[in-house]
Amino acid sequence: MTTPGAEKDVPGGAGTIREHVPVVERRLHPVTPLRRAWAPVAVVIGWAVHDPNQAQEQLTKLTTITLLIAVAVIVPAAGLYGFLTWWFTHFAVTDTELRIRTGLVFRRTAHIRLERIQAVDVTQPLLARVAGVAKLKLDVVGTDKKDELAFLGEGEARALRAELLARAAGFAPETAHEVGEAPARQLLHVPGGVLAKSLVLTGATWGSLAAALVVPPLLWLATESVWTVLATALPLLGAAGASSVGRFVGEYDWTVGESPDGLRIDHGLLDRTHETVPPGRVQTVRIVEPLLWRRRGWVRVELDVAGSSNSVLVPVAPREIAESVVARVLPGVTVPPREALSRPPRRAGRCMPLWWRGYGLAVTDTVFVARHGLLRRSTALVPHAKVQSVRLAQGPWQRLWRLAEVHVDTGANKTVTARLRDAEEAAELLRGQAERSRTGRRDARPDRWMA
Repeated sequence: MTTPGAEKDVPGGAGTIREHVPVVERRLHPVTPLRRAWAPVAVVIGWAVHDPNQAQEQLTKLTTITLLIAVAVIVPAAGLYGFLTWWFTHFAVTDTELRIRTGLVFRRTAHIRLERIQAVDVTQPLLARVAGVAKLKLDVVGTDKKDELAFLGEGEARALRAELLARAAGFAPETAHEVGEAPARQLLHVPGGVLAKSLVLTGATWGSLAAALVVPPLLWLATESVWTVLATALPLLGAAGASSVGRFVGEYDWTVGESPDGLRIDHGLLDRTHETVPPGRVQTVRIVEPLLWRRRGWVRVELDVAGSSNSVLVPVAPREIAESVVARVLPGVTVPPREALSRPPRRAGRCMPLWWRGYGLAVTDTVFVARHGLLRRSTALVPHAKVQSVRLAQGPWQRLWRLAEVHVDTGANKTVTARLRDAEEAAELLRGQAERSRTGRRDARPDRWMA
């Protein structure tokens, strides 16, 4: 299917000629209607869960013939709905944008500017892997919700991803198809055994499991209500599973590779995900050290990325390897050693007894570094070029002891704080950081794909 397309300049004998280029619209994979056919069924299930008593009452009134008739009507209706929503969904790639047209009753057309695409992720849920299809998710500047194309053939999804990244990098439309997927060099692979040991040595795993085992019996002794116990136990068990089994399944076979279009992350035991850390869009890098990991020298690396939901770079790795990966995310940045971070003055113990020892600060030529935490130590690195604003805060108790805090705000709507610093040091840090941020943005490299 073709729609009115774009125009491009073509050299002619009398000057430049505007040539009309039709846009070819494409449909999703034919398996997509099976996925969308569940929507009407999900509405019925949602109603039954919302009002179970009414649903049970209505169900008891149904005879066998009525039930068979209802199934004979609902199943074809669901299939027709899935087919029509697939039939009326199209997408096309023009010289400047990706267009997605959807809607059976209410039409919606999304115009996604190619230069505003920050990441293109390919995900494959378990059933999608069996069917040989994949879902394409796009992170776009200025939007919180990801646009997606679900589903495409696995090969088509990878080819479209490569084309979008090539277009976003500035390649001409006629050559973007030839660029293909950029080669990647593996930087890190997390073995399954190491991941399992790290989860066992994580305090959150044991804390959520202990809560799931201790709280329900106490509630039973206090209330003797089965519904109260179930309403509390099920979320606690779910949290315990998410912090252990869920993380293992999601972070299994974690691989980080470097390519011209950014760092690629592949992971997942059941659902496979292929993510991209956009170049130049990382606002903050956090190196996390749980207490029980320190003897083994393991760390976890987390990210704040503007316009993207990607948040984990390395689930677990030796510190030296993790820092080498951080150096690829933040070119020219070296993670300061522990002894380079200065503690707050001793009088900070009057404001925060014992825990003040976990705070630290370092400022280098390239990054603002702040540390907090005693049991779960977290060190945040913010490149000066990514600082959007700097604030100094001082409460009444802190004013009494001549202390202050400096807050650094980034483009990912996150804040990194240097806590309980000497008031004069904090004022000087405020002035100096404003200047470093200004010069850092001036000298920063452009955020371009495949640069």
